Amino acid sequence: MNRKTILFSILVTFSVVLLSSEVLAELQNVEVGGSIRIRGNYINNLFNNFVGPMPAVQSRWSPISVFRRPIGSLVGPGVNSIFSFDNDQNDLSFVEQRTRLHVKADFTDQVSAFIELDSYDVWGEDFRSQNYITGVDARQNSIDDVEIFQAYIEADEMWGTPLRLRVGRQELAFGSQFLVGPRDFAFFWTGISFDAIRLTYKADVFTIDAWASKLFEAMSDFAEDDINFYGVYASCTAVENVTFDVYWMLLEDDRPIANDFPAIRGRGDYDNTLLHTVGIRSAGKYEAFDFDAEVAYQFGEADGIGKVFRVGPWGDNDAEFDNWALKLDLGYTFDFWRQPRIFAGFRYFSGEDNRDISFWDFINPFYEPTASISFNRLFSNEIASGFVDLNNELSNAWWVRVGTNSSITDKVRGIFCVTYYETANEFERPVLSPLFPWWTKQNDSYLGTEVLLFLEYQYSQDLIFETGWSHMFVGDGMTDGQFIRWNGLLYSGGSDDDDVDYVYAGCKIYF
Repeated sequence: MNRKTILFSILVTFSVVLLSSEVLAELQNVEVGGSIRIRGNYINNLFNNFVGPMPAVQSRWSPISVFRRPIGSLVGPGVNSIFSFDNDQNDLSFVEQRTRLHVKADFTDQVSAFIELDSYDVWGEDFRSQNYITGVDARQNSIDDVEIFQAYIEADEMWGTPLRLRVGRQELAFGSQFLVGPRDFAFFWTGISFDAIRLTYKADVFTIDAWASKLFEAMSDFAEDDINFYGVYASCTAVENVTFDVYWMLLEDDRPIANDFPAIRGRGDYDNTLLHTVGIRSAGKYEAFDFDAEVAYQFGEADGIGKVFRVGPWGDNDAEFDNWALKLDLGYTFDFWRQPRIFAGFRYFSGEDNRDISFWDFINPFYEPTASISFNRLFSNEIASGFVDLNNELSNAWWVRVGTNSSITDKVRGIFCVTYYETANEFERPVLSPLFPWWTKQNDSYLGTEVLLFLEYQYSQDLIFETGWSHMFVGDGMTDGQFIRWNGLLYSGGSDDDDVDYVYAGCKIYF
C-alpha cells in the first residue's frame, strides 16, 4: 500500500470517528434558501455550426497519417476546431437557467448538515412539454435533471478549538479562485462541486485548509485506479489589509494507461499522472491602491498526456509537467463622485508546442516525439473571455487587460475594459509541400483584442438585472490556429477572420 493510499485511509477513518459522537445531536434551526439565474445569450460568427460535423475547411490537416507529425490533439488525428470566425456560419442564441435550492439544518455542538439541489436547463430543450400537433408529451430531455450539487455534514469549533470538519459533496474555493473555485462564469454556468473531506483550522491571523477529494472511482482496490485531488492551502493576515497565501495541490490520476503495442526498451511503458501545483499569493489594499499577485508552478509525471503525442506505436513516456502561471491585478480608486476605479491585469500560462518536425526527424525511423505540455488551470473560476476561454482552459497564452468600474447610480454598476491576447508558443503548421513535407510555417501569435461592457442593476436587495456586450477583434493567430484550448491540447482555428460579438441579458434572485 503506497503512502497516498495510507493518507487517504487515515483521513476517512478520522472523519468517521470525529462525526460519530455527533449523530444524536438535537436539531436547533432549519434554513431554506436558493437562487434562480436566467440569461439570454446571442453569439455571432464564433462557432462552427456549433452542432454537427466539422466542415472540411476546419479539418485542415491530418499530420499523423500524412506528415508523421505528433499532434497530441484529443479530438482525433486531424486538426479540428469548433470555432469559425465566419459570418457564413450559423449564429448561436439560447436562454439558460440555473435553479438552486438548499436546506441547512443546525444542531447542537456546532454540528450542521447542508443539502443543495441544482438544475441547469436551456429553455425549450430541457423541460416537459407537449407536441403542439399531436398533443402527446413525448419529450425525454428532463430525465435526471435535478442533481445533488452539495450535500455535506459539518462540525465546527470541535472540542472548543478553531477546527472545522466538512465531509461530503461540496464546493471548494481558495484565494482569488485562480486555480480552484465553483466555475460559475460566462455562459454555460453549470458549476462544479467535489466529493471531499475538508479540514479547516482558523486562528486569529492564519487559516489552514487541507482536503482530499475523489474525482473518479474505479470500484477496484481502495484508492487505486482512481483520480484523486488533494491539497493544503494556508492564509496569513498578520499584516493589516494584506493577505499572504501559500499552497500545494496534487492531482493524481492512478488509472492504468493501456499500451496499444508491447513496450520495447522502455518505450510505451507509461507511469501514472502526478500533477503537483505549488504557489504563493498576496492581495490587499494600501490607501487608494489594491493589488492581487499570484505565482504558481507545476511539476510531476505527465505520461497520460505524453501517450497522445506519438509517431507510430508509442508516445512520449518521459513527459513531465514543468510550467508556470502568473497573475497580477492592480487597481486605484478615486475619491470623488461615485469613486470610480481603474484597473490593469496580466495573466501568463506557460506552454510549449513541439508539434513541428525537422528533416532529420522526418527521415529517422526511430524518431521519438516530445509532448507539448502547458500549464493546467485545474478548476479555475477565472475566465479570460467567452471567446477564447470557454471553460477556463485557455493555456499556452498570455493576456493583458485595462479598464474601469464604477457605480453609475446607487443601483447601477458598470464595467468597461479592453483585453489583448497572445499565444505563448506558436503552432507551426505544415506548408503542405509534396516535395518537402517537413516544412512548416509559424502561425501568428496575436489572438485578438476584446472590448467588454457590463451593466448591473440592483432592483431590490434580492433581485439583480444584468446585461453586457463583448466584441472580439479576431487576430491572425486565431484564424491561422493555435493549440491553446483544453490546457494547450486542443486546436483553435477559424475559416475566416470576421469579428465576433456576444450580447446577453438576464436576471438573478437569491432567497
